[in-house]
Formats: sequence, C-alpha cells, structure tokens
Amino acid sequence: MKAQTDITSIGKKVLLQEAEAIRGVADAIGRTGDFQDCVRAILQLRGRVVVTGIGKSAHIAGKIVATLNSTGTPALFMHAADAIHGDLGMIQPEDFVVCISKSGDTPEIKVLVPLLRRKRVPMAALVSNRDSYLAVQADFILHAPVEREACPHNLAPTTSTTAALALGDALAVALLESRGFSSQDFAHLHPGGTLGKKLYLKVGDLSRQNQAPQVPTGAGLRDVILEISGKRLGATAVLDEAGQLLGIVTDGDLRRMLTNFAPERLAAVRAHDIMTPRPVTIDVEEMAAEALARMQARNITQLVVTEAGRFAGFIHLHDLLREGLV
Repeated sequence: MKAQTDITSIGKKVLLQEAEAIRGVADAIGRTGDFQDCVRAILQLRGRVVVTGIGKSAHIAGKIVATLNSTGTPALFMHAADAIHGDLGMIQPEDFVVCISKSGDTPEIKVLVPLLRRKRVPMAALVSNRDSYLAVQADFILHAPVEREACPHNLAPTTSTTAALALGDALAVALLESRGFSSQDFAHLHPGGTLGKKLYLKVGDLSRQNQAPQVPTGAGLRDVILEISGKRLGATAVLDEAGQLLGIVTDGDLRRMLTNFAPERLAAVRAHDIMTPRPVTIDVEEMAAEALARMQARNITQLVVTEAGRFAGFIHLHDLLREGLV
C-alpha cells in the first residue's frame, strides 16, 4: 500500500489535472462561435433539449439534463444504446439533441447519428475531438479538449467526463442568464427542497401556524406567566390599549426579574416593568431565511412578527428547524 503522502499527492495531481482541463475548455469556447450559436438556437427552441451518450458519457448526460430542467430549460435524457431500440421515438420535430462522446467515433454513435439526421432536428456534439465523425455531422460543436485522462493508464474516463460536465454547466448557466431566469423561478421548480424553501417560504407562512401570545401593558405577573406557558413560544408580546406593540417578555426576562425584584414586590409587578422594549421584529412578507439570519445575528430564538406595522404573532427557531432551514 502506498504511503499517506503518496496518496495525498495522487489526489492533488488528479484535481489539478482536471482543473487544467477545464481551463482548456474555457479557452476553447471562445475560439469559435459554436457555443454562442448553440445557446441562441436553444433559446429559440419550442421543444426540449434531448441529451444522449453511452457509457460514462451517459451518466454525464443525465446530470446535464437535471441541471437544464432545474434552471428553466426543458430537457430529456436518452441513452444512446436504447435510442436504436425504440427510445428514438421520444425525439420530436421541435427538439434539439446534444450528443456527448469523448472520441466522437464509437460504434454506437456512428449508428445513432444517421438516425438523428433523419429526424431533421438540430444537433450539437459535445466532444473532445473536433475532427471526429460526430463533430463533422453536428450543427454545433461544443468542444471539450482533453489531452489525457487523470487515470495513470489513460483509460478510465476521468478528466474527459469532468470537462464534459463543466461544459454542460456552462451551457445551462448561459441559457439561464440569457433568459433572465430568477431565484423565484428557481424556487418554483424546487418547492420541496431546502434550497427552494429558502427562496419562497415567507415568515407569515410559518407564524400563522403559531398562536399569538399577547398581554396588555398592565397585566400582572400571573397573567404574563400563564400566557407564555399556554402559548408555548417562550415569550409574549406586550401591547398598549390601541393594540400597538410596546415590548416583549421572554422566559429570560422572567428569570432576570427574580434577581431584580424582592419577593414582597412580585405581586405588584406588571408587564411593562419587566418587558424588553422595542423588540426585534420582522414583517410577514419577509423571507423565512431572513428571520433565521436575524435570530442568529442576535443570538435569540424568536422574533415578533408584524403585519402593516401591527403585531401579528411570533416566529420561533423551532419553526425554521421543522422546515429544514437550519
């Protein structure tokens, strides 16, 4: 077995070699207009982008399809081997095909390309070899030049698949930015994930599920404690006669009260005596992720929620934990 220093050296060597390959891909897309033309063609598309490949290229194709779909470009994956056994029927006249192959000369690709040409759909070749059969037959060449795989035997697809994946990401992001695809658009396509929730979940969506503990400014200590305990949010708002927010009483305020007031004075304590004035608030229309940021910045576990400037309830750290935002 190799020494630990040798293993670390191998890992670094692979990463640096693949990073250098990606720099080469970045240089290549500026040498011709194919990348830009391909993006423009897809932007005008009325159908879907069908991405195909075989072997490791098929795995890369699947990931590129997932990225395109999540960033606003409808896409489908088609395995190159399955295409010639019936899956070719998924391609419609208004679609666009991206075919991934390092060499561009594999037997399966040479069988598939003429069938794609008969479909009369535009085709881009994501290849390392610009002079390959696939590249020559394609309408656009997405060039991912790779001189050598990171595999010491120059056999296992490593550098080439990394380069193809990076170029696929470049294509997806170029389409995203050209369309003006926004974070809200992204959220609509990711409603179930944590990332999507950070982009669409609002404070009001969570605070309205909670009770809204509140006491008048002259409430006695017993009423304050019962309100905090009964509503189970660790705090209560203190309101004036007009319903305006004056302050907040938390569990911590109650503990501090016991050190600040003599026992014989507790019966006379009122909410305004122990409240924290001008508490941190957040509007119902703000994002839940912003509520988390404010809690973390001030090391607190709840925020007073307002609507149109008036008290509307509370949002608690537990609400954010439950949604997976923490």
